[in-house]
Amino acid sequence: MEKILKCKNVVLKYGTKEALHGINMEIEQDKITALIGPSGCGKSTLLKCFNRMHLDDNATVEGQILFNDQDIYDPKEDMVELRRQIGMVFQQPVPFPLSVYDNVAYGPRIGGVKDKEQLDQIVEESLKQAALWDEVKDDLKKSGLGLSGGQQQRLCIARTLAVKPQVILLDEPTSALDPISSGLIEETLMKLKDEYTIVIVTHNMQQAARISDYTAFMLNGSLIEFNSTKQMFEKPDNQLTDDYLNGRFG
Repeated sequence: MEKILKCKNVVLKYGTKEALHGINMEIEQDKITALIGPSGCGKSTLLKCFNRMHLDDNATVEGQILFNDQDIYDPKEDMVELRRQIGMVFQQPVPFPLSVYDNVAYGPRIGGVKDKEQLDQIVEESLKQAALWDEVKDDLKKSGLGLSGGQQQRLCIARTLAVKPQVILLDEPTSALDPISSGLIEETLMKLKDEYTIVIVTHNMQQAARISDYTAFMLNGSLIEFNSTKQMFEKPDNQLTDDYLNGRFG
């Protein structure tokens, strides 16, 4: 199968402190990959590497991350285009202080889409993909900030989808949500993986087991095991993975 993202001996440092230690992994296209591990293990740090979001934290990276076999750390890489192709949804929903419609239309407008009919179509399609359309279709002028937490998170997913990325990165997208909203997000992600590659950081091992095809277990900035989710949860290769999954630490 096609490998859309490849980490080759990725080391990340904040000054002299090394936060990621030689990560090697390949992420398959149109699958869900979960990153799990205890707090502070490097999951979110690695996730941010995939669209260079960590550069805002004054970090330096060694090694290579290839996206469609192109090095995303090449100095000539277009950061705006990279972040369009590899979108990010954060732990806390961050809708813009705009209407539901304008939240979703924001990216396409920045990208040059001016035609109202085309924007209408993009907004409707993106909200449907994010399983939010039926709840907001009669009130698209309502502020995105007026939605519930779960709706806001789905709005952020719709906003990401509106610019047609290839990869969606999600950093604990359900940790601040109630079980019903979390379930809706999980259902949405399961449907989206037919068209998008999804990488999700989660503290919830049951969630990883439910929705992901592959799972990476990280500990202290190192990748301990990367395997199919079924294999990892039923018969992990590494004793540390087994100990973590069975609650012996973390």
